[in-house]
Amino acid sequence: MSTWRRRHPDFPAAVSQHSGRPLFDGAQVADWLIASGLGNADPTELRSELALFGIIALRERFTPWQLVEALGSLLCLRRLDRGQPLTDGASGPLSDAEADEGLWSTVLRRAERIDAEDDFVLRELRSLDATAAPLVRLAEVLVEAAYDERGAYEWLLASRSRLGLDSLAADAVAPELRHLLTQLADLRIRLEHGESLTLADPHARAGDLLAALLDDTEDREHVTVLAADPDERLARVTRRRLLLAGVSELDLDVQAGPDLEERLAEPDLVVTQLPYRPGEARSVLAALEEVERVADLLGPGCTALVLGPADALVDELRDTEASQLRSALLRSNIVESVIALPGGVLPFRPGYRPALWTLTRGPVREAEGKVLLADISSEQLTAEVCMRLAEDVLLWRAEGFRELDGHDPRYGRAVPVAVLERTFGGPLTPPAPPASAIWSDKVKERPALIAEAEARMERATADIRTYEDEQGPYRGGVLRRVGRLPLRTTLGKLIAGRVVTRLPGHRVDDRHLTVDGHHTVLGPEEITGERPVGARRIDRLVLATEYDRVALTEPGDVVYTLTPRLGLYVDHDGFSVVAFPARVLRVNPEAARPLTPRVLAALLGAARGTARSPSAVRPARRIEDYQLPDLNPDEVLRFDALLAETERRERLLRAQADALAEARSLTIAGLADGTLTLADPHARPIDHM
Repeated sequence: MSTWRRRHPDFPAAVSQHSGRPLFDGAQVADWLIASGLGNADPTELRSELALFGIIALRERFTPWQLVEALGSLLCLRRLDRGQPLTDGASGPLSDAEADEGLWSTVLRRAERIDAEDDFVLRELRSLDATAAPLVRLAEVLVEAAYDERGAYEWLLASRSRLGLDSLAADAVAPELRHLLTQLADLRIRLEHGESLTLADPHARAGDLLAALLDDTEDREHVTVLAADPDERLARVTRRRLLLAGVSELDLDVQAGPDLEERLAEPDLVVTQLPYRPGEARSVLAALEEVERVADLLGPGCTALVLGPADALVDELRDTEASQLRSALLRSNIVESVIALPGGVLPFRPGYRPALWTLTRGPVREAEGKVLLADISSEQLTAEVCMRLAEDVLLWRAEGFRELDGHDPRYGRAVPVAVLERTFGGPLTPPAPPASAIWSDKVKERPALIAEAEARMERATADIRTYEDEQGPYRGGVLRRVGRLPLRTTLGKLIAGRVVTRLPGHRVDDRHLTVDGHHTVLGPEEITGERPVGARRIDRLVLATEYDRVALTEPGDVVYTLTPRLGLYVDHDGFSVVAFPARVLRVNPEAARPLTPRVLAALLGAARGTARSPSAVRPARRIEDYQLPDLNPDEVLRFDALLAETERRERLLRAQADALAEARSLTIAGLADGTLTLADPHARPIDHM
């Protein structure tokens, strides 16, 4: 606020003060941010944030549970009343206590009329009094920002941690995992045939998984939902959420209890997350028994996705009874696939290792007696990984993998259950890399690639020998200085004396960066070595149209950054774009005591006191304060020649080391996955091809 009001005269004026601090009207500020474009967010998000700010301000009056339940009930009441605004019929000033009393009485009468059997909202609203009237107006603001009650409720539940309701968010899964589950459920394709479908979740909690599945389809009138949770509060949250998601009241059955009763229909698709237990109290046997109960819900053609602990679903088992139960589940021909998932997909439990089982009753003939084992625990759950894994499972579910013309999985192996039975209680992980990986072109070309790397290494070795024969061995000619030490100067003095010119970096939009542009982009990542130089480039036409004031570097410019640490890079080729917070130091060759770019970069990199404390927000000192010796011109030229010589030798040695590292990594990879072997060193050499 202080920055905006200082820089922009049209910023809204403060409406009051509290303890010497100015207070502003939130609606005026949001409108100003939208009109000025300084909000850096969609107008819908800004208005939603304004509503959330008002909700958080009421936490002193209501508990987080009361806020979520009351707002959810108000939104649900609005939906049950065919979208009729909750403030209709209210009169009088908004701050008047009598108006609040009248508004709340009107809301309660509507709830008693519409939800007489207390299926959705009545008890939550009866537990409050007229002091909750501001929540009615905030609910209307949420609906206006999100365009409908469902969007408002989903946005509210997405902000439950900010409201202080961590217990309601503890079981939430990462968006990437939700996306994978929706792909594996294949709900949209199932509904495209015009048939009705019954979803079920025996451990619904707040209904996150069911809501994610419903988000994947607009055809919700053909969906029936069964759900259960032991916590009655969570069951009612889920019931309201599913109603707002578009499920009809007659097609919705959310039960409060430990068991799911199939009262409306038999489920066609079950998606559930097993209740979390801490490692000290977790029972592998209990987790497998929960999976068995889910399997009992499946009828012919029914599919289930079960998310649970990896130590029960994937890892080696030491308990005999648990091993027997998991073995029985595998033999029952109901386990379709076993997937080891990466850690961190449950944000509130980063140390929890999850796994996923997909179950199906009556698999296709090609998949009978087999289980698809996949392990993506070391992968990042990107959109591409999710798509490929979902393709593997869905094709396995539809037709199995035929040996000659079938689809080879990219992330797993189809393993006969009889093979798994030989290692009773053994881990359910792929016994080898996927066949598609073993027989890929990359793997087939490994011998040729290794031979090519070996040839490059031989050429690099020959180049080093030739260079040493021509130039002789490396001799720096370093001697101990006798007499007075050179005077000290600072970079600031060199800039003031016009020996060095400092130039700014430029703010470059990441959307304009490519890998094949005309100009190299140099930012802190490139300068500190975190990203190779040339990995980010920008097209010259984009540069000319979007950045008309950007100046390119000249050959020999020193590009530096102090964030996240000191980094220096000499741009010998020039014509690059320097991305802020990186900046440029340009040496003036016509100065009385000139430096060279290599010497300047070397001396600045060796300056004392340039490191940053791990807890420091800013560098210890400005780069202008860095001290460096004021070398005489002859020393500068000799130092520059020495640095140039070391760079040439480093390039030769790096070429040799890179070729050796490539040959080594390819050989290790081939021996690790079993696609390569080693020849007898005493035998006759063989052709790599």
